[in-house]
Amino acid sequence: MVSRRTLLQAGGAALAAGGPGIFLPNRADAADTGAAARLLPSFGRPAHLDVADVSALDGDGQLLLTTLQGVVNRRRPRLYFEFDAGQVDTRWLPSTGASVTRHGNALDLVARYRGEIRGAVLHDPAVPDSVNVATTLAGLENAVVATAKQAREHRLRTVADLRGRFDADDVLSTYRWQLDHLFPRCAHTLLAGLPPTRTVRNEGVRWREIARETRRVRDASNREVRTFDLGPELSGGDGVHLRFQDALGDDGWGASVGSVKVTADGGRVIASFVPGTPGEAPYLFDGSGSSVGDQANRFCDGGGSFVYRFTPEAGTRELSVEVDLWNQFLVSATTTTPTRVEPFPYFRDYTVASRAMVVWLPPSGGTGELLDEVFGRVEPTTPYAGWFSDDVAGEWGGVDRASRHGVEVVPADFFMNGTVHAGVAAKISDRIRPRPSTTLRNRVHLTLTVGEGDNIQYCQRRMRTLWDAPERGRVPVNWTVSPLLADIGPALLAYYQDTATDNDLLIAGPSGAGYTYPGSWPERALDAYTALTGRFLRRTGMDLVYAYNPRTPAGDGWIPFDERVARAYRENTQVRGIIQSWETGDLRIRPAGLPVIGNFFPQGKAVEYRDGLLRHIGGWDGTAPLFVACAVNAWSWTPADIAELCDLLGDPFEVVRGDTFFDLMDRAGRRR
Repeated sequence: MVSRRTLLQAGGAALAAGGPGIFLPNRADAADTGAAARLLPSFGRPAHLDVADVSALDGDGQLLLTTLQGVVNRRRPRLYFEFDAGQVDTRWLPSTGASVTRHGNALDLVARYRGEIRGAVLHDPAVPDSVNVATTLAGLENAVVATAKQAREHRLRTVADLRGRFDADDVLSTYRWQLDHLFPRCAHTLLAGLPPTRTVRNEGVRWREIARETRRVRDASNREVRTFDLGPELSGGDGVHLRFQDALGDDGWGASVGSVKVTADGGRVIASFVPGTPGEAPYLFDGSGSSVGDQANRFCDGGGSFVYRFTPEAGTRELSVEVDLWNQFLVSATTTTPTRVEPFPYFRDYTVASRAMVVWLPPSGGTGELLDEVFGRVEPTTPYAGWFSDDVAGEWGGVDRASRHGVEVVPADFFMNGTVHAGVAAKISDRIRPRPSTTLRNRVHLTLTVGEGDNIQYCQRRMRTLWDAPERGRVPVNWTVSPLLADIGPALLAYYQDTATDNDLLIAGPSGAGYTYPGSWPERALDAYTALTGRFLRRTGMDLVYAYNPRTPAGDGWIPFDERVARAYRENTQVRGIIQSWETGDLRIRPAGLPVIGNFFPQGKAVEYRDGLLRHIGGWDGTAPLFVACAVNAWSWTPADIAELCDLLGDPFEVVRGDTFFDLMDRAGRRR
């Protein structure tokens, strides 16, 4: 076993943060308001790309290749991988402008580029978080991340071996060691947060449906303790796996579980627990698609799910489960292990090439305190690219912690081939689009905004699919995108700008140049963030922002923008209006003279959404214009759904683009 000192000294002296091919931002740029100033690094313009489909490879194979991609592309982008069997990654390939050579076996590229890497950093399969430490170390040592078996198969010398070095149950000490020993050598212009593993469904698993709620239930009115017979699953296999899903995945409000009790022959209790407590842990086989709610309940929405596993003694004849269950549930069971866990490979090309430190620290408790320390080690407006654990609660807690330290979040954990896309030469328009002329009338002026645009992986993947739908452009829609695509995906942003119809308006996603809660920013850092946002808005021709802010202390809503926050946006950006996430739609203020309106978020698809809108305007008497900003769920709606909604909206609604919406609202204010 090598010592930690030997590990740090492996391969000689530490490399400089820059190096051949890498264009990192610097603090002089941060003070520069010119269009050339960068926040996120690029690695040169791709001229020729070796392309391979990696969709059939397991996590270990993809991890090996994405870390190879990071080392190789740091000098000059030459590797491009297709992760989705010829879908979105293939669609973006022509926009790189590079010539292409296709390779049938992606792993052959390891031998092709072996001369450009120093060897392999071996992660410990028994310690998931060692994948992140290995990724950080690979960036510092010009190495790939691999298993011992892969290193032998590809004839890679061992640069560092992390097996046996860390304790799987002590995440804090693992990342503490990394912060103390590796972070001083890392680039301090970028932090990364990536899950060390992913859960993959095994093929051929057969599920027996046990129960399903067919109604749309969002108020727990169907909550009751239900008993299900698991006897058919006693026939053998890998134990009894009980899965909970959302029966109606288009609107959230999926299965919610408050308690579980499993009994065997004669009522003998073999498991009894409440979600989110230590008693649940031995039985929670896969909770990655779920969250723990405020009522000590575990729930899943949309395409999410969670699975419990029970292993009754041999010879058990009867098995049943009592579940406190509500909302739109779908319950099924199987005796086959439904999923497996393997390394999470995505976005690691960019973190390796950038020499960024990679962490995965839940933003609560002791790990949250360590995350605070990580954020405290960098200067204000340093981006944290990736995401947070613990689903929704992790998002709220993580983004708020980052904001309090003056760090903006770039959701990027599923952003592929970033080392290539960041260097593409694409012309981004900085021109603010002309606003359509519209008459102010005593109507309900409605603007519809598709969310998630702060999420650059959404801009790369889901948004491309939505955007290419033939129904897009039929009706006025605001599309949130990240202005930071100007750095990390200029061809993506240029594509949306060039193909937008007169009904499509690109606006900045929450809350400008990176996802953040402006109200949580320290006083001196808030101006730096809004100045950064102003710089990127001018580069990308946007003048509207969709925004979030911290949640109330009770956690039951959001805090509205105050004078301090509004003044920072008004003085440092060209923004002429802000739509703040609000859901109930009853926010309309003008702090520091900046118009801020809260979005309204009705439930369901077109008909139910329309009915929610009609109820929302029920008190309007028609004697003055009314302004309503509405949110559209990017994951469950399509342009066809939006067009259907607008077809259903007759009098008194007029659907307009966001820029027209704020123009009309200003005119109405002046008229009053």
